[in-house]
Amino acid sequence: MPTTPQTGEAIQLPIHDIAFGGKGVGRAEGLAVFVPFVIAGEVVTARLTRKKKKFAEAELLSVQQASPDRVEPRCRYFGTCGGCAYQHIRYERQVEIKSTQVEQTLRRLGKLESVPMRATIASPREYGYRNRIRVHSEGGIVGFYKSDGHELVDIAECPIAAPAVNEQLTALRRGQVRDGDYVLSSQGKGEYFVQTNDGVAAAMLEHVGSLISPTSTTLIDAYSGAGFFARELASRFTRVIGIEENERAVEYARRMAGPNESYVAGDVAIRLGDVLASVAARETCLILDPPAAGAEERVIDFILGSEPAEIIYVSCNPATLARDLEILCKTYKLRGVTPLDMFPQTAEIEAVAHLTL
Repeated sequence: MPTTPQTGEAIQLPIHDIAFGGKGVGRAEGLAVFVPFVIAGEVVTARLTRKKKKFAEAELLSVQQASPDRVEPRCRYFGTCGGCAYQHIRYERQVEIKSTQVEQTLRRLGKLESVPMRATIASPREYGYRNRIRVHSEGGIVGFYKSDGHELVDIAECPIAAPAVNEQLTALRRGQVRDGDYVLSSQGKGEYFVQTNDGVAAAMLEHVGSLISPTSTTLIDAYSGAGFFARELASRFTRVIGIEENERAVEYARRMAGPNESYVAGDVAIRLGDVLASVAARETCLILDPPAAGAEERVIDFILGSEPAEIIYVSCNPATLARDLEILCKTYKLRGVTPLDMFPQTAEIEAVAHLTL
C-alpha cells in the first residue's frame, strides 16, 4: 500500500494551485503539500519540512517542468528574505492569481454563491513602488526577517522600494545603527497610516469615487486615517464625517479639512453608532477601511441597526472581508468586488466591495 511521504523526504510533485499567502499546492498520496516559489502547472521536486495530519509544508529543491509564466527574480535576496513571494512569476499572471484568490476566499469563507468580480486594478509599477518600508536592526545587521521570522537577512537594497526609500536605507546602513525597528519613508515620518503604493492609491480613490451614488449626500469615512477618502471626496457631499483613533492622523485631517468636513477622534467600534444616528441613513454612503482584522462585531451591529444606503468596504485581508460580507449580505446586495494589487511581487492583495440595500 502507498504511504504518505515523511518529513525530510524528497518527492516529485505536480503543482495545481496557488494558495492565499503565495505557496503552491500539490498532493502526494492524499496529503496536501504546500511549496513556496512555484507556479500552478509546474512539476517540482520538494523536501518535506513539516508534516501534519492533513497537510505538509516543503522546501523547493528543483523545477522539472517550468511554467511559461516563470521569470527571473530581480532581487538577489528573493527566496531568503520573507518579504516577496511572487518575483518568479510574470506580473500579469500574478494579477490573475490574486484575483482568483479573492473570489475563492469570498466563496469559501463568506459562503457567497455568486461573487460579482470586477477587473483587477494592477499597479503602474511592478518594482520601485513602495513609499515606505520598515527595516530591523540587530547585531549590526539591517534588513528584513526570513519567512520563518527567526533570522534577519542583511539587505543593502530593496527592489520594490522607491529610490528615495533605498537612499534612506543606504544612509541608515552607513551609520552606527542601534538595535530596533526603523521606518524609512519618502512621505515624512510615518506617524500614521498612509497608502504604500501611490499609483494604486490614486486608482483606488478614483474607483471608490465612481461607485458612490449621486443620491448620497453624507459620507461617513470609518477608519479614516488622515482623511485619504474623506478629504478627496468631500466636494461631492454636503457633509463628511471621518472617524479615526490615531490622534495624530485626526489632528492632520482637521488642519486640512474643508468647511463640510469634521473628524471624530476615537475607536470606530465606540463612535460609529452615534455618528450614524446623527445622519439620514438613506442618504449616507459609509466607507469602511479597517485594519487586517476587519470590522469589529459591534461595528457590523451598528451598520445593520442603522442601514446606511450604501457601503464601500476597502479590505487588505480577503479572509476577514469574507467573514464580514457573510453577515452584511443578509441585508445588503453585493454589487461588485474589485481587487487592487497594492503590493506587486508579494502575496498581499486588497479589494473594494460595493454594497447597497
